Amino acid sequence: MKFLSTQETGKKWGLSKRRVAVLCAEGRIPEVQKTGNTWLIPENAEKPSDARIKSGKYIKTKPAAHTDA
Repeated sequence: MKFLSTQETGKKWGLSKRRVAVLCAEGRIPEVQKTGNTWLIPENAEKPSDARIKSGKYIKTKPAAHTDA
């Protein structure tokens, strides 16, 4: 199996090498290996889907409790 660096994978996917490294650290890219400080990404790995909310509907959260300090 051939592996690519974060920089090579970033060029292939249109992402920065730092973003690819974060995806590796989060476990969002399967079968990655870390050797020292270098992430090795399988050549046939697919770009993970974007997890950001695109619908415009955001999760409703409770407002922070107000304290008089």
